[in-house]
Amino acid sequence: MAHKPDGLFEYILIHYRWVFVCLFLLPASFLFDIWLYFRNWIVFKLSSAPKQHNSKVKHVQEQVRKWAKKGKKQFICTARPGWQTVSFRRPKYKKTMYNIDVNLVDVLDIDLDKKTVRVEPLVTMGQLTATLNPLGWTIPVVPELDDLTVGGLVMGTGIESSSHQYGLFQHICTSYELVLSDGIVVTCSSEENSDLFYSVPWSYGTLGILTAVEIRLIPAKKYVKLTYKPVRQLEKITQETELASKNLENEFVETLVYGKDDAVVMTGVQTDDVDNRKVNAIGKWYKPWFFKHVEAILKKNKTVVEYVPLRDYYHRHTRSIFWELQDIIPFGNNVVFRYLFGWVVPPKVSLLKLTQTDAIKKLYENNHVIQDMLVPIETLKTSIEKFHETMEIYPMWVCPFKLFANPGMVHPAKNTAAVYVDIGVYGVPKATNFSAIEATRKIEKFVIDANGFQMLYADTYMSREEFRRMFDHSLYDEMRTRLGCKEAFAEVYDKVNRTARD
Repeated sequence: MAHKPDGLFEYILIHYRWVFVCLFLLPASFLFDIWLYFRNWIVFKLSSAPKQHNSKVKHVQEQVRKWAKKGKKQFICTARPGWQTVSFRRPKYKKTMYNIDVNLVDVLDIDLDKKTVRVEPLVTMGQLTATLNPLGWTIPVVPELDDLTVGGLVMGTGIESSSHQYGLFQHICTSYELVLSDGIVVTCSSEENSDLFYSVPWSYGTLGILTAVEIRLIPAKKYVKLTYKPVRQLEKITQETELASKNLENEFVETLVYGKDDAVVMTGVQTDDVDNRKVNAIGKWYKPWFFKHVEAILKKNKTVVEYVPLRDYYHRHTRSIFWELQDIIPFGNNVVFRYLFGWVVPPKVSLLKLTQTDAIKKLYENNHVIQDMLVPIETLKTSIEKFHETMEIYPMWVCPFKLFANPGMVHPAKNTAAVYVDIGVYGVPKATNFSAIEATRKIEKFVIDANGFQMLYADTYMSREEFRRMFDHSLYDEMRTRLGCKEAFAEVYDKVNRTARD
């Protein structure tokens, strides 16, 4: 008799998960956000974060030195639970490594003379833009989701944080502060400890423990003038996307692909001058989810111009977690649901992960894809065709970005700055006879051959040799030897390959 209720509960969680999400996770997520907002507001107003930072860093140092005294028997990693990350997977290595408590969650200093902000690594994008935008400043790249952290975007390159002018998130960072394996605190920049500075991005916490990041700022205007251009036929979609990325008058470029030959290319510029009749506050709780709004414009097949509040634009995919929420709450974009309950959307990804059963994990593993691949823009057409052939998941997210020829794990093959595109696929595949492992392996091989890269938050099935072909380990390996990392930190591959995750 005891087994049946468990089976029934599991059946409900799989087939009626929206009931659990709506009744429990949405209110819990909302209350957590409220608490976090007031906590961060008080800390910032009292200017207490800079005073507390040094003591928090000393606490990290003490833990590292304690690990050394115990004989360095395990690799080090942060103690932040795997369920708290935005990635839908949870790392297994947290259970076997020596955990270092890292409670670094605050904005430390805004220097308007240098046009920089200094933050701790667990500061989120939502927290950062909420602090900066009222002051008339913003970060140059678009962070998309509220809950992405600075540390995640630097160390592992999180979901979608790029610009065709400014590059990836790492390219707007001017310095890093880390605790090394000997407990020493170092600061690195392009002028000071430059080898370490260029090695930190994509290193996944395997060179040191990140404790602070300094980030470039640009002036912020109140609105983004956003132009939506429906485009038919794959050839034209890729041409329009490439043309938009070459036009430096465009501050923002994004393409949503709804079918192999159907897309909307969006370009935006910041402005304070608006046509009030065309203002669309897309971040309001009662508004349609952004990707659904864009899809409606595609169906009308006419170019549309709107004025979107800056912060609404920066986090336009947050409310629907891109389009992931439609699989969790199928009626979430219904007008009645939006007006009544849209203010508590979305649920925290961390809470969704925490409440996953083994059956749900298995279901996601076999029937769901979350991947971002970075490829040269000239391969965009063949890349979309490859994703269509192996997975057929729509919408497909396409964001052009500049990849600079800096040293480190990720740079263009010819070591000259080039335009790449981030292709994001999230959802349930419709390809015939889909196999998660087989399809991902085909995509990985295609991306390696195209001199592209896979974002590290996602599942990778590559062998160690293939991983080293994709990512340049030369400077990384040198720094691990120079800094004595080999007995303190696992290699990147050992933390991100599929067997290292739930």
